[in-house]
Amino acid sequence: MNLPIRVMIVDDQALFREGLHTLLSVQADIDVVAEAGNGEEALRLAVRHQPHVVLMDLRMPVLDGVQATRRLHASLPDCKVIVLTTFDDDESVFDGLRAGAIGYLLKDVSSEKLIEAIRSAARGEYFLQPSITAKLMEEFSRLSRLHNNAHETLAEPLSSREVEILKLVATGASNKEIAEILVIAEGTVKNHLTNILSKLGVKDRTSAVLKAQQLGITG
Repeated sequence: MNLPIRVMIVDDQALFREGLHTLLSVQADIDVVAEAGNGEEALRLAVRHQPHVVLMDLRMPVLDGVQATRRLHASLPDCKVIVLTTFDDDESVFDGLRAGAIGYLLKDVSSEKLIEAIRSAARGEYFLQPSITAKLMEEFSRLSRLHNNAHETLAEPLSSREVEILKLVATGASNKEIAEILVIAEGTVKNHLTNILSKLGVKDRTSAVLKAQQLGITG
């Protein structure tokens, strides 16, 4: 986008917020517009400052990051949330993504990757740390082995191409990257994704991946 990316930092540790603010403020295309110490404060400030991207911790007092992300996703759908936390257990990962987060990073991520994630989120692209992607794929495979025929319960099963694209979505690949990998037009990828969301009865990419995990869809 042409204007600076408006970022809000949500974390209950003031020193961590200050450090992030300093790190991000030197980027010409990023403007830190607000900081919050808990989810409730974040909701109030988000309405006032209209950030494009929110860096959201999970474990906070008053209102935790999962609940705050869910409410932000519902009230300000154009505001993209990246979970930034120390917790990488399966429950935290899946709860954060189900709540509507577009990215999931651990606090030991490099500054370069964090900035890359913010820019990706501002473009509406998903960004997952490799270890988080591995968890999603492991769960995907586990459920697939347990329910390898469960996709037949869909009113209209996914095609092999749609399953192929869904697997790439689960790795965090953007539409452009998927198009390059499969050697098809980016518009074709978008059309397939529209069909995938419709068949699975979900509204976004993360929900599609999680629904596919539950159904054990592998193609």
